[in-house]
Amino acid sequence: MRKLALSDEILLSVEKPARYIGGEVNMQVKNPSEMDIRFCMCFPDVYEIGMSHLGIQILYDILNRRSDTYCERVYSPWVDLDKIMREKSIPLFALESQDPIKNFDFLGITLQYEMCYTNVLQILELSQIPIYAKDRTEEDPIVIGGGPCTYNPEPIADFFDFFYIGEGETSYNEILDTYKEGKKQGKSRNEILEQIAGIEGMYVPAFYDVSYHEDGTVADIKANSPHVPDMVKRQVEMNLSEAYYPTKPLVPYIKATQDRVVLEIQRGCIRGCRFCQAGMIYRPNRERSLEYLKKCATEMLASTGHEEISLSSLSSSDYSELQELVYYLIDEFRSKKVNISLPSLRIDAFSLYVMSKVQDIRKSSLTFAPEAGSQRLRNVINKGLTEEDILNGAGKAFQSGWNRVKLYFMMGLPTENDEDIEGIAILSDQIARKYYEIPKEQRNGKVSIVTSTSFFVPKPFTPFQWARMNTREEYLTKQHHLRGKINEQLNRKSIKYNWHEADLSELEGVFARGDRRISKVIYDAYKAGCLYDSWSEYFDFEKWQKAFKDNGIDYRFYTCRERDEEEIFPWDFIDTGVTKKFLLREYRNAKAEKITLNCRQSCSGCGAKSFGGGICYRSGANLEEVTNESTN
Repeated sequence: MRKLALSDEILLSVEKPARYIGGEVNMQVKNPSEMDIRFCMCFPDVYEIGMSHLGIQILYDILNRRSDTYCERVYSPWVDLDKIMREKSIPLFALESQDPIKNFDFLGITLQYEMCYTNVLQILELSQIPIYAKDRTEEDPIVIGGGPCTYNPEPIADFFDFFYIGEGETSYNEILDTYKEGKKQGKSRNEILEQIAGIEGMYVPAFYDVSYHEDGTVADIKANSPHVPDMVKRQVEMNLSEAYYPTKPLVPYIKATQDRVVLEIQRGCIRGCRFCQAGMIYRPNRERSLEYLKKCATEMLASTGHEEISLSSLSSSDYSELQELVYYLIDEFRSKKVNISLPSLRIDAFSLYVMSKVQDIRKSSLTFAPEAGSQRLRNVINKGLTEEDILNGAGKAFQSGWNRVKLYFMMGLPTENDEDIEGIAILSDQIARKYYEIPKEQRNGKVSIVTSTSFFVPKPFTPFQWARMNTREEYLTKQHHLRGKINEQLNRKSIKYNWHEADLSELEGVFARGDRRISKVIYDAYKAGCLYDSWSEYFDFEKWQKAFKDNGIDYRFYTCRERDEEEIFPWDFIDTGVTKKFLLREYRNAKAEKITLNCRQSCSGCGAKSFGGGICYRSGANLEEVTNESTN
């Protein structure tokens, strides 16, 4: 029987002690002493959120298939246990073996959102691993960063030994083989890192130097070792129907954020929304086969006992065999009381029919994401959704029995004006009016419209990476203006308005497009007490402002500045497959309010065809023309 790292006294004194004891259904059990490699996978947030993350489940399964490797897990201790561990000098431990992280070979940290960066430092410090990579010795684990935030790793480059750029299915076995062979040959930590840097997709910050112009912009990014590439090429798993997928996912004993089976039906997106980083960095669009998904769904539901399955995708409606898959799931599992969740659907007749079959209409709400309040601005962002689409979809939904709608918009989008903001209120009201067009005796009670706005944050590798971000003062003015406009609408009592905090968005904007000089700011803010910054009750913007000031950095240099078209970005050493020329062309199209057709309608020459598969080849595009346009 395992000996727990925490005493009963400590476990009984903290909130949700099950966060720290492991032993979940489908947890891997191995003898650590028989393993050549010990790897700890980390999600730097609270357990319930980390346990919902599909990427860690996939990597956990991949690494534990190796007979020489034991992959375990760790999550950020909540603030109550954090305090106790510091007071009692208890080192952070892995859930499976309860052994200290500092004794492992690797610590792999997934970086899903920028506001987790102080939690990364918490993980390192509680693990008794030096926070700065340069201070680590041969005895310390190699610290790896992965996930979407690695597409600009520079703000946290000082804390990581290397970053894995791309999809985890492709290269982890090569990394572990390289490490194992290097240790056998007696190679030093630095020599092993140099070898790892030679693996495609791996970025070791220590082997690259950055210089700056007097105005603060990047002058150059140069490799300082002859053994590393000038450009780091993103790794992509092209055949998703033969890739690893965890058919026995971990099942926690406490309720996770997503307490269900997650079935990834495809990766990438055909739509090309200009604000969306995921839609660009996960190109090309690749689908899993119908038979593969049927098999995975059956095995996952059998191995977990879950009563809900979610079809995961950036745009589920665009999966070419969605109808067949959904009908199969309904026929196979509806009698077993398994609910089917279909996020990211476009609201059309088929979607409404499916949702009426798999959801309780009286208890569920429909979600629309128009993103912008006017058709002009939806064209700017290339949303591919018209007001007619939205109103027709809402009307059909109301006729089918729904009476609750959630609407998601962004504020601060490039070229936005007062009319665009007012359009959010007007569209919300128009949707409510659609409901009241239904005869009273056919309505399902009163209509409820929840309108939510978040603040636009420009992200790397999107057409809007050149764009200026609004200041918090501008955001608050726009918020106030929209609230007033909603209160003028006929159906104002049916509309509830929710908004996102401006300070949080502004800091996210700094991290999203920041450079290495931000690492010291993050360190200082963490030492001043910043932690769990994505949780509003713990976010302290004043401490962050002081950290920027103490380091002589004007944080609005990174946010409130339109970039020159020729500017070198901190992330320009990464090759995602989507070219900078394409992104710039799309930014110019946005300013001209021109739309770009989706990948099934026409190839836009983004460069993703270089991966040799996916939608680029299924759509029948003129590949010669694509090649020319991508390289010009």
